[in-house]
Amino acid sequence: MMDNQYQNPQQGQSYQQPNPYQQQSSYNQQSYQQNPYQTNAKNTSTVSVGDWIITLILMMIPLVGFIMLFVWAFGGNTPESKSNWAKAMLIFYVIGFVLAILLWGAIAAFIGSMF
Repeated sequence: MMDNQYQNPQQGQSYQQPNPYQQQSSYNQQSYQQNPYQTNAKNTSTVSVGDWIITLILMMIPLVGFIMLFVWAFGGNTPESKSNWAKAMLIFYVIGFVLAILLWGAIAAFIGSMF
């Protein structure tokens, strides 16, 4: 017999003393698992019409609008729809800037070839 088992002389049944170093069964333990890919929850709240009007008014201010696009695109508490819109606007700004450089380069080359 093992040293942590005791014999009950009256009933002939053995009783096993629990081992404090043995791991408990998993159904008794509560496990709190966190999704490792979900570090911060997305803000899926809707953006009201008034918020969009304020957004568009802010976009009309030259430097403030450009800075606010970065805040909305990469800020932490911006609603997901507004964040996606700001990222799309930044992509359009980059495309427009590249096309403007190419257009002005083509115009400068054309004028330079005339002389």
